[in-house]
Amino acid sequence: MDLSTLNVEQLKELLKKIPAEIKRRSEEVSNAAREAAIEKLKALAREHGYSLEELAGTKKTRKSASGTRKPVAPKYANPSNSAETWTGRGRKPLWVQNALNQGRSLESLLIR
Repeated sequence: MDLSTLNVEQLKELLKKIPAEIKRRSEEVSNAAREAAIEKLKALAREHGYSLEELAGTKKTRKSASGTRKPVAPKYANPSNSAETWTGRGRKPLWVQNALNQGRSLESLLIR
C-alpha cells in the first residue's frame, strides 16, 4: 500500500481503522491459541479416562443438593394430636421438644 497516494482525510480514516483491526486480529490469534490448548487438554484427559469437564469440576457427576427431594414418611407423631408428625429430620418441632422436656423419650413418640 502506497501511503503517498492518499490525501490527509484518507490517512486519518485509515488511522482510525488500524487499532480496531489490530485488536480483531490479536483476538483471533488468541482465540485460536486458546482453542488449540483446550483440544490438547481434552485429548490428555481422554488418555486418562476422564473428560475435561470432570477434571475442571464443571460436569455434574451426581445429583445436586439443591434438587427436589422425595418426601419422607413421618417417623414420630404427637400422642395428643396425631395430625402432628415429624420425619426425624431437621429441627425438632415444638411438640417434640416439649415432650422431651417433660421426660418422655423420643422412642415413646415413634409411630407404630
